[in-house]
Amino acid sequence: MLAAENLTLQPEPPPGARADWTIDQAWDDYTEAEHAVWDRLFARQSALLPDRASPRFLAGLEVLKLGRPGVPRFEALSERLAGLTGWSVVAVPGLVPDAVFFDHLAQRRFVAGRFIRRPDQLDYLQEPDVFHDLFGHVPLLADPEFADYLQAYGEGGLRSLSLGALHRLARLYWRTVEFGLVSEPEGLRIYGAGILSSHGEALYALEDPAPARIAFDLRRVMRTRYRIDDFQQVYFVIHSFEDLLRQTIETDFAPLYVELEGLPDIAPDTLAPGDRLVEAG
Repeated sequence: MLAAENLTLQPEPPPGARADWTIDQAWDDYTEAEHAVWDRLFARQSALLPDRASPRFLAGLEVLKLGRPGVPRFEALSERLAGLTGWSVVAVPGLVPDAVFFDHLAQRRFVAGRFIRRPDQLDYLQEPDVFHDLFGHVPLLADPEFADYLQAYGEGGLRSLSLGALHRLARLYWRTVEFGLVSEPEGLRIYGAGILSSHGEALYALEDPAPARIAFDLRRVMRTRYRIDDFQQVYFVIHSFEDLLRQTIETDFAPLYVELEGLPDIAPDTLAPGDRLVEAG
């Protein structure tokens, strides 16, 4: 739930939210119609993803028991995650300020919206809802390497606030956590939550000839702008979750930010010199 580039958010929590922007999930308030939307979305995506999603995502989906009928309870998910990787899920009223977002991640707390989309919004919703957050993001928090990566990202985000480099970190999150692909022995697979929770983009990201699929490069990612109103024109492919974690931990980001300030941004639909294209399929 990191804000998009150039989006300004109010610094104070809204009425009813705690100082850290968390709220109660209020699970008992979900209607039968809202539970039915979850079940419909879950059935559609779980049928689509077995040969398209990362095996680690599919394993997390199974161990966390997200397929039970109705919107999952955050408390139950947190209990299962705590025993696996020490993470928990906390409800928030919507997009949260950057410092709040990073602090929750650094403390192994994943912030999730509690509302669910309407039946007429199954295929597109600009603001992330509980299906996107729980189905798309939470299964990989059961994986030790990805869980460590997201915590390291939160810690790096807190440091970036004093370095004027928030937009660089937002791009990294967008191109990995939200819209990342990973190279598996079976071929390219999806691990980004924005793709995993979208029926149309799950097909497009792997099978459509239009987008470019580029080998992950940290500097390239941090220079690349993104759009939030359409499918991606460029996807970045990591070699492995272990390699992504290693690069995050071993990189000194402060001098990297300085280096990147002297380089122009790259448009969301542009190939750049040095890009290594990765074959789909």
